[in-house]
Amino acid sequence: MFEFKVLKKSQRSRARLGILKTGSGLVETPSLVPVATQAVIKTLESREVKETKTGILIANTFHLHLKPGEKFIRAAGGLHKFMNWQEALMTDSGGFQVFSFGFGKDLGVGKLLKYFPGRNGINKTQINKGSKPKFLRITPAGVWFRSPLDGEELFLGPRESIKIQEKLGADIIFSFDECTPPLSSVGYVKEALQRTHNWAKICLKVKKSKQAIFGIVQGSRFKQLRQESARFINSRPFDGIGIGGDLGLTKEEMKKILNWVIAELDAQKPRHLLGIGHLGDIEDIVKSGIDLFDCTVPTHYARRGIAFVGLTKEERLDLNEKSFLKEKEPLDGNCSCFVCQNYKRNYISHLIRAREITGLKLLTFHNLYFFNTFIEKIREKIKNGKI
Repeated sequence: MFEFKVLKKSQRSRARLGILKTGSGLVETPSLVPVATQAVIKTLESREVKETKTGILIANTFHLHLKPGEKFIRAAGGLHKFMNWQEALMTDSGGFQVFSFGFGKDLGVGKLLKYFPGRNGINKTQINKGSKPKFLRITPAGVWFRSPLDGEELFLGPRESIKIQEKLGADIIFSFDECTPPLSSVGYVKEALQRTHNWAKICLKVKKSKQAIFGIVQGSRFKQLRQESARFINSRPFDGIGIGGDLGLTKEEMKKILNWVIAELDAQKPRHLLGIGHLGDIEDIVKSGIDLFDCTVPTHYARRGIAFVGLTKEERLDLNEKSFLKEKEPLDGNCSCFVCQNYKRNYISHLIRAREITGLKLLTFHNLYFFNTFIEKIREKIKNGKI
């Protein structure tokens, strides 16, 4: 079962309220999709994740293929039963690992240069037509990886990705694509885009399950290629549209790229932005017309001792700092999560500084609850015609 319904369109932007119906439950959109890479939100039980007001997760096809392997998850009754998560669930295609284990590893950059080392490299290094990453081999049929576990070669292409995702059994799966890095020339992106489009056709052809499938728009920061990809993916019988790859070096460039893409998409299909979700970006991407977005920010920062506070003016608290041992107030006095209702900054700071796992758990719960509350307020703004 899969259905998406737009409930309200903003008169001030492309923002919209919607309901995503899956066989595992309903998701109000716009919505954050927290990343459960290994079928878990690190440090939390599935029950606790639900208590953060999370209604949908995305797990990682590549890593679950490596361990424990899709055959074990299928034998356990599928990913929902395996991880005891009864709500909506996505799996990615493995396409991001083509970047992260490829050119991203070679050059020491992330998908977004502004958030990772090497950001100035855009002026010095270009991935040109015919360029090849050092640690994997990209072919027309798919990608040869080296397993990070034992160094053995393994192959993942569109057929393999769909087969794995069908065995995992999430409600929503993605077509296999090549996530291009932000240092790519237009020549390289054209090559990669052709592969992504060919793989998208194969994914649709070989898929046998009733799972919903989203196609992925690529094209980097190049307008013509982004529009070409959006029109191509939109013309195929996908249930939803993913928007992937790098999105420029500034917020303004990201907004332009999203506008190029969304103008070409069927308004009746849900749009998922892959790998974007810093607090400062969320309202902008929602105004651009995005319904779903996955991001590691709330959980990643929590595991490094950082708490997000202040819904009206974002602040970050680094609980590693000794000064918090003197503070007897909650992380955020306006937050109603169980952490803020029961624990103080001094205790959480002590746990973080003492490297106690419970400190990571408390910050992870708070950050997810905080992000979901932030997005609730954005939905309320759309409902009231404020954005």
